[in-house]
Amino acid sequence: MEKVNIACAMAGIREFWQPRIAGELNGQHIKLAKLKGEFVMHHHECEDEMFLVTKGTLILEFADRTESLNAGEFLIIPRGVPHKPVAENEVEVMLFEPASTRNTGNVENELTISTLERLTAKE
Repeated sequence: MEKVNIACAMAGIREFWQPRIAGELNGQHIKLAKLKGEFVMHHHECEDEMFLVTKGTLILEFADRTESLNAGEFLIIPRGVPHKPVAENEVEVMLFEPASTRNTGNVENELTISTLERLTAKE
């Protein structure tokens, strides 16, 4: 058991759209990431995904609507629902999702990460 200071961990993350594993519980990963710009529209066949914004404003585009999440707000996206995260300015998020969840879901491109890095103690 080790506590994680979210602000300190985020300070150590320099790349956008590169989630880092901050912890695990019951087959779930808790990931921290910085986002800026547009991601790819994608969905996850078998996994729900939760975005918790810790800093900034995240826009989530869906086929039928757009949701805006501010710091302290979260949204759970059910499996199979196409979504595209957009961060006009830098955003910090905590993600809760099954360990098997691939960041780009059903899409394979240059943003796809096969193996996520774990936060180190100094982060």
